[in-house]
Amino acid sequence: MGQGNNFNKGFLVGFFAGGAFGAALALLFAPKSGKELRQDIRDRSEEYLEEADKYISEAKDKAVDLINEGKKRSDKLIKDAKDKSDQLMKDAEKVYKDAKGKVSDSYKTGKESFDQKRDQLKGAIKAGVDAYKESKQSGE
Repeated sequence: MGQGNNFNKGFLVGFFAGGAFGAALALLFAPKSGKELRQDIRDRSEEYLEEADKYISEAKDKAVDLINEGKKRSDKLIKDAKDKSDQLMKDAEKVYKDAKGKVSDSYKTGKESFDQKRDQLKGAIKAGVDAYKESKQSGE
């Protein structure tokens, strides 16, 4: 971008300088009186100044447009990044809740199974103790 911009500036300066030089030569060699010559030089100078002002104004407008466009793009990138991070956080929370629910369900199922086995084991021990007591009482 820098080289093209330098080329444009150089071209513009060369264009105006060449135009001014050519106009000055034409005016100097034209068969006119001094008063007419000075008036022509003033007119040409004003034309070149108006063209330079117009070019500078257009360049400023283009620069403002480029800056605004760049700001819009950066604002959009920031918004997109924020939206993506928000979505990722929501997805992560959902995965966490799902995993927590599954662990909780597994824990409940495991606890129920453990309680059931514990109760069976208690029942078996009680039955064994009762059987032992019964056999001891009947053996006495």
